[in-house]
Amino acid sequence: MDYFLTENQMMIKELARQIADQRIMPVRAELDEKEEFPWEIIKVLADSDLMGLCYPEEYGGLGGGTFENCLAVEEISRACIGVSVCYAGSGLGAYPILLFGSEEQKKKYIPDVAGGRKLAAFGLTEANAGSDASGIQTTAVLDGNEYIINGTKQWITGGGEAEIYTVIIMTDKTRGSRGASAIIVEKGTPGFTFGKKEKKMGIRASATTELIFSNCRVPKENLIGREGMGFIVAMRVLDRTRPGIGAQSIGLCQGALDEAVNYARERRQFGKPIISFQAVQHILADMATQTEAARALVYSACRFIDSGAKDISKVSAMAKVFSSDVAMKVTVDAVQVLGGYGYMRDYPVEKMMRDAKILQIYEGTNQIQRNVIGQELIKEYAGKKEKR
Repeated sequence: MDYFLTENQMMIKELARQIADQRIMPVRAELDEKEEFPWEIIKVLADSDLMGLCYPEEYGGLGGGTFENCLAVEEISRACIGVSVCYAGSGLGAYPILLFGSEEQKKKYIPDVAGGRKLAAFGLTEANAGSDASGIQTTAVLDGNEYIINGTKQWITGGGEAEIYTVIIMTDKTRGSRGASAIIVEKGTPGFTFGKKEKKMGIRASATTELIFSNCRVPKENLIGREGMGFIVAMRVLDRTRPGIGAQSIGLCQGALDEAVNYARERRQFGKPIISFQAVQHILADMATQTEAARALVYSACRFIDSGAKDISKVSAMAKVFSSDVAMKVTVDAVQVLGGYGYMRDYPVEKMMRDAKILQIYEGTNQIQRNVIGQELIKEYAGKKEKR
């Protein structure tokens, strides 16, 4: 379908596609097998200016929006979402500073992230605080001009590799979620270390570790916004970044569909290509239709967000939940089309199916996304009833 991309958007998509085809696809299996962070590819993305897509020009970016960023994420994900999360995860870490940081914080941190010289990461999840963000136990106590941080963050994408961390920490436990704050912590700060690198089912090229704080002191100037804003910062940031999970999903779907169609054209049974069998055609038809439907929703959500709309939670959640569910189904179907070959690591759809599962989990499980959508519907219909 023609989504009426601008010339600049088509250039972004084509550049990301070239990097995916030439630099990512040849090494994706090796990166997965070795669980190796793709620093060489990150450097290529930085040199191509793709790392700065969604940042304003005054901070060294290209001035693009959510849509432009998602176009790049989609093409990278078509080759490997393990690599694409290394790329997109840095944006998740930088967005709290971009959306809520002071001018001094933006000037200090955003140019290095936009230029790809440093990566950022976002620290929200803990052992007992995943979907329930109000259960955060990590604390920050103000002592003079410094915050003293103690606690542990879990399953942090980019942990150990990123240099800049925006973490959600309790500054007043008595206030529940309203006592959470967002603070910037730099790699190398005394008292800030990393746990073991997690062994994962999929997205193995990305690094996932614990963040460990033991009497870690950071300047109070590292507070983002003001105390008590942490939960708001986290929710607003995730509203902006969840379409990126949608973009990962549709890129993965497209990659799986391409592999399934190409295989079905070449694989012969009963004297003819299996794509000539209606049973296989129906699987491929569903895969293609679901992929295009997910793409249409994600693109629309991105354009809605970039229009300056304020109430984006519902649309953002829809883009994430629908496309990631589709990605899981499409990759399972791709393995089915390839049959026994699809189950072997020699073929990429085995990895795609493993990778797909995380899309339904991170940045808010799909069950939580449905809660968000449901709550927004309650608000909308309550408002309509009051106007009658």
